[in-house]
Amino acid sequence: MKDKIWLSSPHMGGNELKYIHEAFENNWVAPLGPNVNGFEHDLEVFLNADIKVAALSAGTAALHLALIECGVEFGDEVICQSMTFSASANPIAYQGANPIFVDSENETWNMCPVALKEAIKDRLEIGKKPKAIIVVHLYGMPANMEEILSIAHEFDIPLIEDAAEALGSTYKGKCCGTFGRFGILSFNGNKIITTSGGGALVCHSQEDKDRAVFLSTQARDDAPHYQHSYIGYNYRMSNICAGIGRGQMEVLKDRVESRRAMATFYRDIFAKIDGVSVLTEPSSDFYSNHWLSAITVDSDKTGITRENLRLALLEDNIESRPLWKPMHLQPIFANSPYYGGENAENLFNNGLCLPSGSNLTQDERIRIEAAIKRAFTI
Repeated sequence: MKDKIWLSSPHMGGNELKYIHEAFENNWVAPLGPNVNGFEHDLEVFLNADIKVAALSAGTAALHLALIECGVEFGDEVICQSMTFSASANPIAYQGANPIFVDSENETWNMCPVALKEAIKDRLEIGKKPKAIIVVHLYGMPANMEEILSIAHEFDIPLIEDAAEALGSTYKGKCCGTFGRFGILSFNGNKIITTSGGGALVCHSQEDKDRAVFLSTQARDDAPHYQHSYIGYNYRMSNICAGIGRGQMEVLKDRVESRRAMATFYRDIFAKIDGVSVLTEPSSDFYSNHWLSAITVDSDKTGITRENLRLALLEDNIESRPLWKPMHLQPIFANSPYYGGENAENLFNNGLCLPSGSNLTQDERIRIEAAIKRAFTI
């Protein structure tokens, strides 16, 4: 069997071991240390905004802490983009709050401003003002932040950006993850850079960062003994993982360029196939890192479905994956309110993510192109 071509595999830059060795040599094998501080600083410089970053164990942990800092409690409501990975919605349930799901727009596949406003107005009419809004930059594509921020400000609801997939993406020249009250980053093994597992909370004040660090280190009070006045969590990033992150930050710009080159590769292929659309920036306001290149397949025009294509690629040991199944269609959230139409559902039914790794070789790209052309018999 041919070697497997992965959807998005880790890609080391070479200097990660330098930072890890330094940690071992200095015995900084703990959830604090020079690499944690250095990684946070590197992210703050890269994001190029007046922000502070707290390095954590996962993007999910960052989102959970963001909800806590926004005052989300049991019985509250939080609006969340439906077209996303479950980690965007699960922390709402951690707090005992209720998710209110919102449809996507066709241009960016992200939160639809029209459906968002409809959801807020409807919840207000029944006396339930949402405590927060979670918008996701899906597959690295920035959401329509100008309209979404305007709505959040109009109704005085804090906005949390799930930029787990969007490090290196910008909207109108500003980095994704820096628009909302809080931003969320992820460094899972499949992300554009990795710390093997990890995430970060982007804050707009030192006070917010300090509280996030306090909560992420078991909320220990300032006392000589262990005393706790708040529920805490074991969410801080280790100095070893942060060392991987410091090495990865050195190659982040190259990784963004490589992912964007893969998106161009697919646009060139599918330009010759009627009925296939590649997720592309709707205007120059949007700059996507194209963490994953994704398409939709119109079976009426192509004669095959996205599932036919997925299976054809699998026959050649090439991994691809359907788009995220919307949260309002998930069994665990089946009873949650949903606002909008069928855009998210249609994207799921017809969409496919294609191999997008920055470490794909020319031979692997040739294999991918050949398998796609066989599937569409061209």
